[in-house]
Amino acid sequence: MLMAALNDAEIVSALKKNAETGFRLLMTRYREAVYWHIRRLVVSHDDAQDAAQETFIRVFRSFRQFKGGCSFGAWIYRIATNEALRILERRHGVQMSLDGPSGGAGCVAADEYVDYGDLEAVRLQRAILSLPTKQQLAFNMRYYDELSYEEIAAVTGSTAVNVKANYHITKEKIIKYMNSTV
Repeated sequence: MLMAALNDAEIVSALKKNAETGFRLLMTRYREAVYWHIRRLVVSHDDAQDAAQETFIRVFRSFRQFKGGCSFGAWIYRIATNEALRILERRHGVQMSLDGPSGGAGCVAADEYVDYGDLEAVRLQRAILSLPTKQQLAFNMRYYDELSYEEIAAVTGSTAVNVKANYHITKEKIIKYMNSTV
């Protein structure tokens, strides 16, 4: 079986048959995507690595609780999102919410893994980090992770209609930010 063609059903089936093999397939398919999903929220490479590791531990430990109410990928992203929010909560000492502002995530100093040579990407990241967490999530999961509105709704506990509206509002805010900082 080709790793690039690996789908969620095959991973779920493998996890049920042989946990070790299934976990390897899970990591092959989701390691990078989960890391970058978390990284876009927490900014810090070290925090993103910690949260990604915890995400996969939680996925592995709670796999038997996955009932298929949403896609397997959306379930993983929800766990990853919760891990990212936990990091942000610890960092700021306040309860994070998908409905609240980002809690100053835009003020977090970036680490050495950021390419400051790509000024457009840096400006885009600043624009995204200036948004409330719920809008960051909608934008990141749609734009970068290419998730459907339904999958994003499953991750955030919202509806596809609300996610779509949030995404379009967010996109307009980002465009406005990018045009104002030229």
